Amino acid sequence: MISIYTDGSCKNKSGGWAALVTGPDKRKVLSGKGVDTTSNRMEIMAAISALEALSAGSQVALHSDSEYLVKTMTKGWRRNVNLDLWQRLDAIANEHTITWEWVKGHDGIPSNEFVNALAEFEAGVRGERPSLDRFLPAPAGDAEPADPEEPRLTHLDEQGRASMVDVGWKPETTREAVARGSVSMQPETMALIRSGGVEKGDVLSVARIAGVMAAKRTSDLIPLCHPLPLDQVRVDLDLDEIDSRVVITATARTTAKTGVEMEALTAVSVAALTVYDMCKAVDRGMRIEGVRLARKSGGQSGDIVLEE
Repeated sequence: MISIYTDGSCKNKSGGWAALVTGPDKRKVLSGKGVDTTSNRMEIMAAISALEALSAGSQVALHSDSEYLVKTMTKGWRRNVNLDLWQRLDAIANEHTITWEWVKGHDGIPSNEFVNALAEFEAGVRGERPSLDRFLPAPAGDAEPADPEEPRLTHLDEQGRASMVDVGWKPETTREAVARGSVSMQPETMALIRSGGVEKGDVLSVARIAGVMAAKRTSDLIPLCHPLPLDQVRVDLDLDEIDSRVVITATARTTAKTGVEMEALTAVSVAALTVYDMCKAVDRGMRIEGVRLARKSGGQSGDIVLEE
């Protein structure tokens, strides 16, 4: 059985279509453009082009989020327009055994989200051509890779230029990240923090607020981070008198299309810098150490636990 996902897009009569054809041992991406067109014409073109790429007599499951396409082929919806394309589609469809399946758009199906993104790119809606492997990892033994990329940094485009990752296709999910770090110092400095004797004020309270504020401004500080609606940011600072250090833990939570690791890490980093700033007059030898991600949850990669 061959699986096909198709989609079409149109902006100001400039159209684009895309199809993903997946077989037992290979996959193929097809796409194209149209002028003075409509989204419906692009939907039909995607189906025609995908079916024309197959050997006659193929068993096919064709998936589309276009009711116009699927129900015209399965429910006999009246064909008032696009008669030239319907004639072509009927002719090529008769060469195969096809199951037409409607899928809900933007419902998190990676194949459908990919063809949607590619069709929008061809139509000029998106500025960057989407990479299939970012949506759908290549199957083992792929004989005809549609996206022959080696694993690479996701913030680099096909030309190696820095770019913001396209997360528009992803569903919104609840995501959480926990980061940690510490500031090592002289025991006398820690004693001042504990007693409230630092001239600039309450070190732990100010650092806590600074960490929360920094998490909220992460996308302003890190160029390729997406702005996120944060559900919660918590910054905890604990005094470790045995090792003479302030231990910082930041937890960030959001319901969004991308994760909050950077927000948690930024909160820890700025909280640590604030501790340093408030205490540097009495201890120039302080060290900010071990800023790292401890764990994350949510998103495509699921839960990652690096430490408890």
